[in-house]
Amino acid sequence: MTSLTRRWIAIGAVLGAIGVALGAFGAHGLSEYLKSIGYAGDDLVRRLEIFDTAVRYQLLHALAIVLVGLALQLRVSVPWRFAAWAFLIGIALFSGLLKVLTFAGQQWNWLGAIVPLGGISMIVGWLAVAMGALRKS
Repeated sequence: MTSLTRRWIAIGAVLGAIGVALGAFGAHGLSEYLKSIGYAGDDLVRRLEIFDTAVRYQLLHALAIVLVGLALQLRVSVPWRFAAWAFLIGIALFSGLLKVLTFAGQQWNWLGAIVPLGGISMIVGWLAVAMGALRKS
């Protein structure tokens, strides 16, 4: 297995492990924590939904990074390398900033304008996977 393959599989696996841990926190402690810092009602529900979305997309794209790492073992291609980076950037911007917004006060709402860039990065990553799969060499 090449170092490139090992690196991307390891990155995806670590992001997957973090996603599972955060998912467990979201299921078993986040609600009480957010209540303890003053969130309630519809705002609490919205923040829990935001966190759930962040974790779900992180887990899906962590798996995508692992799969791209495996694909790179078969054939190193620019689109697949690009896809791995796009997924990583997408996780950071989309999932990462949604998690920040879960806990942050109103003064941080401007970060919500950056979140779609992470989603775009994830979409571009999937398109790069398609390009890599369709390439003949």
